[in-house]
Amino acid sequence: MEKIQKIKGFADILPRDAQVYDRLEQTAKRVFAQYGYKEVRLPILERTELFSRSIGEETDVVQKEMYTFPDRKGRSLTMRPEATAGVVRAYVENGLHAQEELSKLYCAGPMFRYERPQKGRMRQFHQIDVEAFGSPSPYLDAEMLFMLAQFLTELGLQDLTFELNSLGCSAPDCRPAYNDALNEYFRGFDGGQLCEDCLRRKLTNPLRVLDCKVPACKELTRSAPKISDYQCQSCRDHFSTVTALLDAGGLNYTLNPRLVRGLDYYVRTTFEVTSGKIGAQSAVAGGGRYDGLVKTLGGPDLPGVGFACGMERLAMLMGECAPEAPDFYLAVLGEAGLHAGLLLTQKLRAAGMTGECALAAKSAKSQMRQAGKSGARFCLILGDSELEAGTIVVKDMTAGTQDTISQDSLLDHLRK
Repeated sequence: MEKIQKIKGFADILPRDAQVYDRLEQTAKRVFAQYGYKEVRLPILERTELFSRSIGEETDVVQKEMYTFPDRKGRSLTMRPEATAGVVRAYVENGLHAQEELSKLYCAGPMFRYERPQKGRMRQFHQIDVEAFGSPSPYLDAEMLFMLAQFLTELGLQDLTFELNSLGCSAPDCRPAYNDALNEYFRGFDGGQLCEDCLRRKLTNPLRVLDCKVPACKELTRSAPKISDYQCQSCRDHFSTVTALLDAGGLNYTLNPRLVRGLDYYVRTTFEVTSGKIGAQSAVAGGGRYDGLVKTLGGPDLPGVGFACGMERLAMLMGECAPEAPDFYLAVLGEAGLHAGLLLTQKLRAAGMTGECALAAKSAKSQMRQAGKSGARFCLILGDSELEAGTIVVKDMTAGTQDTISQDSLLDHLRK
């Protein structure tokens, strides 16, 4: 019978890799809690409209990458391609805005995008997502960036670059004026110069052209107008406060006027964290402010800011974590000891120890080999003579020493 294999772009996360993901999540829980953030857990499936309204109809995510299908009643459903829209939906639907002035939330889990699988980018990928609702303050932006930097530092990551930009707002003398300038700049470019996607983007949302990764398009946009020259005074003041706080707090960053992110809902502060160690897909985290999104999704007109971290890319930078060594492995050298060995193992586990017990009475050599593979600190040996005398042999796998002690004193001996 033909072997069934996993779907292209989907990966098995095996025990050693799962330890890295667990460390990511546990570090996130600890660091984010220091800043007052609380965990939410959200559905993987959402109504398609949630993403078309929030991310933007003209984005590559909505146009090309979503896993969308009708359910049995003909309703269009989508496997979430990102987390922010779902968190906003939950925030509005559950009335959190009426319960607290400032909501600080985070979640983690799988996301889905139909795109070409490559190093650090899969069709099922995992994100840690952080969102804060209710405050327009640049101090919240800066605090979030400090929190992100602390999280990445506590993971042991180095040589990361923080890139910042401000995308302005909807005031007529701000982003709309910049869009007009881009329209004028791109007017003369045709299909021989821009890729097919950018020909469409320049008509529907010229800001998206700046996000294109095609080398020819990147080169053509190098001389495009900069958004910093088209911002209202309020947006200038907001961004200067953010950068002044980061300067005072010692967070190094680079200003990138081309940084627009891939989603339409961002305004004002926008940021990305990149690494040169993981190839072309260099972004490991990114986010920004989205002050109109809550209203767009049916909630009150409240501001928001957030970021997401790609767990696959963070895991690549972290490398393998050393597996946590168990305390013991109990080798049983005779059939009569299997019963007592398993019960003794349960007693040690109940006292907080970690370890395994042999389930068959194999040779001493094979069981010592298994104890070595397990990485256990101690190998406990229970043979017929030890069973009769009420003793057990304790072999220190690090020091190479060996003692025979009573079973009653085993727990104290291991703890010492």
